[in-house]
Amino acid sequence: MNEANTSVAVAPGLFRQMSPPVLFGSRCERCGAHYFPSTSHCRHPGCRGARVLEVDLGRHGRLYSYTIQHYRPPPPFSMEPWAPYAIGIVELPEGLRLLAMICGVPFAELEIGMEVELVSEALHRDAEGREVLTYKFTRLAS
Repeated sequence: MNEANTSVAVAPGLFRQMSPPVLFGSRCERCGAHYFPSTSHCRHPGCRGARVLEVDLGRHGRLYSYTIQHYRPPPPFSMEPWAPYAIGIVELPEGLRLLAMICGVPFAELEIGMEVELVSEALHRDAEGREVLTYKFTRLAS
């Protein structure tokens, strides 16, 4: 079996499942505003741009804020096995701030401003036995 048959994204259109993973976004051709998830039109209040381009977003960012969640996330983001997890706001080079799980960093070592990079990890297995993947961020390797 190849990887395409053994894994599936938690939601379509969020990221490309490759190594390394890539977030799908969009950018207004007129004002340059970036969006994630991607959108079909510019939502900037001062822009009347009609054309939005699909773009890959930067894989590195900075942790803008975070918290530790002590409850199970709702579907489709359910996790098995479940344990408390870090969730943060990550600021990307495009100026976007997006919500993402933070992995691979002990809670006591999380720091506002730390450099992070995009990864993809399994949340659980679906009824067909495939890994259900999501995007997450982890500490940028030095």
